[in-house]
Amino acid sequence: MTETTPPRPHRPLTLRDVSEASGVSEMTVSRVLRNRGDVSEATRAKVLEASKQLGYVPNKIAGALASQRVNLVGVVIPSLSNMVFPEVMTGISHVLEKTDLQPVVGVTHYKPEEEERVLYEMLSWRPSGMIIAGLEHSEAARAMLIAAGIPIVEIMDTDGEAIDSVVGISHRRAGIEMARAIAKAGYENIAFIGTKMPRDHRARKRFEGLTDELGKKGIEIAEKEFYSGGSGLAKGRELTEKILKRNPDVDFIYYSNDMIAAGGLMYCKDNGIKVPSQVGLAGFNGIELLDGFSTKLATMDACRHEIGARAAEIIAGACEAGKSATGQRVELSPKIAPGDTLKR
Repeated sequence: MTETTPPRPHRPLTLRDVSEASGVSEMTVSRVLRNRGDVSEATRAKVLEASKQLGYVPNKIAGALASQRVNLVGVVIPSLSNMVFPEVMTGISHVLEKTDLQPVVGVTHYKPEEEERVLYEMLSWRPSGMIIAGLEHSEAARAMLIAAGIPIVEIMDTDGEAIDSVVGISHRRAGIEMARAIAKAGYENIAFIGTKMPRDHRARKRFEGLTDELGKKGIEIAEKEFYSGGSGLAKGRELTEKILKRNPDVDFIYYSNDMIAAGGLMYCKDNGIKVPSQVGLAGFNGIELLDGFSTKLATMDACRHEIGARAAEIIAGACEAGKSATGQRVELSPKIAPGDTLKR
């Protein structure tokens, strides 16, 4: 027996179509599909089955006309190719999937003008809340967020003034903690390699924390290499080679992220450079990619999944309570994982 596709309707399906197919009133169908009111399980199952068979999708815009809000949560991040942000999105999704809210993602590529465009488009749909990476925004972007009248959660970074709520870590503190660990291990000629610089404000803050703390210990940064493009193993190899050939006395390299740090580790292994006795290495983010290396790279977990989940909880809670702002501040505490490359 061959299954046939039902004929395409000449008009959009309505609650009445589901009502007729399930044999219950339109009001009951509405209650079931909005998960509101007291409806028996048998009736609920009948309505949902009819809706599924018809291919009915509720018209959220119609409901939004009355509330001036749609059940969307805008999520603005700088990159999807960076392994950090998919895990943040997973944390957000795990929380919001238990609610009526649905995340919608916009990507800025670390460009302020692109952030303005993405925010303008997202806010024009009147979402129920916004989650946005970072605390640094253009005046126009900041004005749009302030005027939106919805709960806003800035994520990843707590070093600065938040518009409403903030969930993240102190990147300056992360740089300070790494500096202390490097100095304690006895390294003296330290280099820093960063990508997406200077637009990656969080990497910049880690570098500032590193240099300030090392300076207190009488240690100056011996070398630094900033690259405005993206991260990758090949770029990590290239920049590591550049640093070590320019200054063979460098005995430790701190990278702005794990991906380029992993490339640096590969370069050292391929060229007979002993890690960590000759050159120590450390990255940042604690990505799962590192688990596949026989030599465990030193890193620091950025609490990505938890940041996403906590941000989504704030938005969901504010929407449930009918609040336009919450002013919450959640600062998480990442810890250094020394691995095999941060000890002599």
